[in-house]
Amino acid sequence: MWAGLGLVLALCLLPGGGTEIQNCKEPPEWYIGEENPMLNSRGSVTVVALLQSCREKDLRVKLENEGLVNISYVIVNHQGTYSQRKFHLLKESVSDSITVYQQDEQQADVWTTLNGNKDDFLIYDRCGRLVYHLGLPYSFLSFRYVEESIKIAYCENKCGNCSYTVFSCLILYILGKETVFDRYLKKKPFPYD
Repeated sequence: MWAGLGLVLALCLLPGGGTEIQNCKEPPEWYIGEENPMLNSRGSVTVVALLQSCREKDLRVKLENEGLVNISYVIVNHQGTYSQRKFHLLKESVSDSITVYQQDEQQADVWTTLNGNKDDFLIYDRCGRLVYHLGLPYSFLSFRYVEESIKIAYCENKCGNCSYTVFSCLILYILGKETVFDRYLKKKPFPYD
């Protein structure tokens, strides 16, 4: 517990918190082909990774084992020719439950639209608001910044009230699920108490 708390405090002490919080705004519209991947993201924490290679599957499994379910993972491959040739390797390196998108060269670059760079993670709350935008070195999965940021987006109201968050955390509380969020559930009373 103390290690996680220390990590969050260290993150907060960095300039800008080590992130690019953009006033908890909803993402700009972006498309892969005809599809807007963020359109149906309401009700689940959404993690958008701008990657060319991936270890995100390990993180997804770890969080699910801790009781954090209903998180959508999306990977957007780079638009460049080299990345398009290696797309099949990226897709094969992740589980089937993680959606991997290949950008169309004829469309606007999603990475540019999201103001992102290689290996960035954009973490949205259940109401579709950007909670954290983590870039290198904070996006290395060997550190815990991405994991802790997802956990915060999962069960805290970093961007203000979101009715989906209360409901999901309440279900964990009712089920008596032992998760890393016990500290949040015990520290913060529910509005129904």
